[in-house]
Amino acid sequence: MDMNLQKYRAFVKTVEYGSFTKAAELLNYSQSGISRMIGDLEKEWGITLLERGRSGVRLTSDGLKLLPFAQNLCREWDQLQMQVDELKGLRSGLIRIGAFSSAATHWLPKIIKEFQRDYPNIDYELLLGDYTEIENWIAEGRIDCGFLRIPTLPELDTVFLEQDELLVVLAEDHPLAACAAFPIQALSDYPFLLLEKNGKSDVSQLFDRWGITPHIHFTTWDDYAVLSMVESGLGISILPQLILQPLNRPIVAKPLEVPAYRKLGLALRDKKNAPLAVKRFLDYLSYR
Repeated sequence: MDMNLQKYRAFVKTVEYGSFTKAAELLNYSQSGISRMIGDLEKEWGITLLERGRSGVRLTSDGLKLLPFAQNLCREWDQLQMQVDELKGLRSGLIRIGAFSSAATHWLPKIIKEFQRDYPNIDYELLLGDYTEIENWIAEGRIDCGFLRIPTLPELDTVFLEQDELLVVLAEDHPLAACAAFPIQALSDYPFLLLEKNGKSDVSQLFDRWGITPHIHFTTWDDYAVLSMVESGLGISILPQLILQPLNRPIVAKPLEVPAYRKLGLALRDKKNAPLAVKRFLDYLSYR
């Protein structure tokens, strides 16, 4: 505890009990130690706080004016310590999470369900965005952690979660619906529905790597819109497997002729100095 705060507490308790001796017993100091701390305050402030007498101590007029301020400081410190203790025991707290839609839909409910069994009083704030938005929110301190594609910004700490396979999705009556693996070159033969928002998506990066220029018929960041359009026969797409769970639509998903994946993880600014609730949250990621 700050030494000045100890002096304020010595002053407050001496007034409350009317005695250096009783204040010393309560605060676990010697009587001379309590007297010295109050004397130090009087020297620092250049005023007399207490009148000493055989019958005990009593406030001076200056001391009477300053006592409420010292009491407030001690009270606020006690409340601060109480809040710190609560957070240490995770009896309260807030976790601010960023996520792309499929992680928010398929992972977060399972993780939070298990986490809340042990820490029922933790609250959550969820921001939905794309990889770039989530990276920026973490870097700016807008959120505590975020699910995204890795590698990410070099200044962020990351926890690898899993590889998510990228699959070609097409209508059940598509000519290649029965193929074992979708040919890479055939991606250019049909209207393509691209899931992309800011920057290059996983799929656009694949096209660059393979030297393919597909006929992009529609671009959106809404994965369910892409699924509905594929279902209607408006084109084909490549989507991560996580989005396709469960696949309860009249469409089929095929692996690529050359298997492709995205690496997913959780990122935060500083894992070592993260809030305690966030550190505990990391222990529950396996429940996804």
